[in-house]
Amino acid sequence: MKIRLASSLQSDSIVDGEGIRTVIWTQGCSHHCKGCHNEITWSFDDGFLEDIEEVKKELKNLKGQDGITLSGGDPFFQIEACLEIAKYAKQINLNVWCYTGFTFEQLLVMSKSNENIINFLENIDVLVDGRFILEERSLDLKYKGSKNQRILDVKKSLEKKEAVIIPKYDGYKEIGSIYKKKEFMYI
Repeated sequence: MKIRLASSLQSDSIVDGEGIRTVIWTQGCSHHCKGCHNEITWSFDDGFLEDIEEVKKELKNLKGQDGITLSGGDPFFQIEACLEIAKYAKQINLNVWCYTGFTFEQLLVMSKSNENIINFLENIDVLVDGRFILEERSLDLKYKGSKNQRILDVKKSLEKKEAVIIPKYDGYKEIGSIYKKKEFMYI
């Protein structure tokens, strides 16, 4: 099996999810968000094909990485290949983040005609969902580009069958069992 990539794997990223990560930049996206920081990944014909086994070898040889991030493009346009990579990452104890222009709710609807969507989601720890909206862009956001995007706990979201936001990435801080907006706290 092959995957179409926009570039070689990028290790040591600290901006594409929590911790030190290796980013896998998939090629191909039809969302075409205005102001996208990665327009070069839109075409489904550009980039290069890479054998999944080669990607797995690279992942196996990683040192000092907390996880992988599937981004692009949109990994959900290459479901089967990304599913295999995510499964392998979990096997070698790497956590998996994934960025998509689809919302969690859209993915659930789409999964009715493609069960690999659920299989892929089951192998993702954190999903950053929703299109980038230039008018909602903020440089103050953690791990996302626009305010409409959500950073979701995928396991909890699948259990509840609704999007479950991870509060620590959404401007909230946990205090005991409650969350309060950071701007109203003294830290």
